[in-house]
Amino acid sequence: MELQFGEQYERLRQDVRRFARDAWPLRGEEARRPPREQEILFRRRAIAAGFLARMVPTEYGGAGVETDVFAETIIRRELEQAGTPWRTPTPHGTDMLVPTLLEEGSPEQCARYIPGTLVGEIVWCQGYSEPGAGSDLASLQARATLDGDEWVLNGQKVWTSSAVEANHMFGLFRSEPDEPRHGGISYFLIPMSAPGIEVRPLRQMNGGEEFCEVFFDDVRIAADGIVGARGAGWRVSKATLKHERLLIGDSSYLRRAFDDLIALARATERGGQRAITEPHVRQRLAEIEGFVATQEWASYRMLSAIARDQDMTAISEMMMTKLYLTDTMQRIARCALDLLGEEGLREPAADEATMRTGWETPGHWVSQYMLCLGIAIAGGTSNIQRNLIGERLLGLPRDLRRDSPPR
Repeated sequence: MELQFGEQYERLRQDVRRFARDAWPLRGEEARRPPREQEILFRRRAIAAGFLARMVPTEYGGAGVETDVFAETIIRRELEQAGTPWRTPTPHGTDMLVPTLLEEGSPEQCARYIPGTLVGEIVWCQGYSEPGAGSDLASLQARATLDGDEWVLNGQKVWTSSAVEANHMFGLFRSEPDEPRHGGISYFLIPMSAPGIEVRPLRQMNGGEEFCEVFFDDVRIAADGIVGARGAGWRVSKATLKHERLLIGDSSYLRRAFDDLIALARATERGGQRAITEPHVRQRLAEIEGFVATQEWASYRMLSAIARDQDMTAISEMMMTKLYLTDTMQRIARCALDLLGEEGLREPAADEATMRTGWETPGHWVSQYMLCLGIAIAGGTSNIQRNLIGERLLGLPRDLRRDSPPR
């Protein structure tokens, strides 16, 4: 496998580094603006420079650059390494909804929602899971009823990430109660300010409140808030889930976490010497890096296949990327807790649990370890992912279901 991008892309890498160095942090009067305004201004400039929203058409606020997955990978990694706020407050909008709207939305919906989403003015949450519908999403019961030129929404969503800070939701509701499970669902865009919406944060074991339950009590939204055809929400949602699993499997996130683990091993003293000098610690770090490198190489294979319009040649990596990342992240965080010892037992302070750059403190590693356990459930549980890989990729027989006849 050739892991070099080539001279053209190395020049791009240097261009991105120069841009990041000059554009962030802001200086002068701009540096006195509120943090969120500074981040939005940076993203606008990054789009204008062709380094963000590259594949989004200019009429929808993007850079309108020809698709190039190699360039996209280099740009994201360099912006991340430079500590710039290239990511919006939540990834649900930019990495999940925007590509879904480009595939399934109307031109009016794209023009209304995409520009603000790209820079972080519109912040989205995802309304899929319900108390009785998690991995079996087709069993959802939240209802949507058409009343004149408005949809009326009733029901409950749960495990809704960032619902407190979001000002919009994209969600699934059952609009055709007489249709089969998958055929009766529609995909809606919902302003969180609509009367009748109640958001209740869920207290997590790490002290955070990222997840919420959201209640809908006769919530009215405009009839044009539906994406795609009425009752076609299951098909639309598959586009969103595809991008969600690629997002969760992002190898750049894994590499940064491993680099932070190495920094922790160098900084931690055990018995009067740095932990990284101990043979068994070095062996464990080398083993973990093997998993990290495997994920990166699988990502390169996917990039190469997509660039050559040969997506199906890397379908195994696409199906396994989320599962593999969550397992490796748990290895990294578990190793960090072992290095921390008794320091890893203390409760993280509020500021540590919400840090965005680096995992420098013991409390933040504790928080991230707990988060890693939750990611194994988010976006499809690991057990469900293994079933999909076994049945659809490897051709293995399905697990016995409760209603299956005896073999």
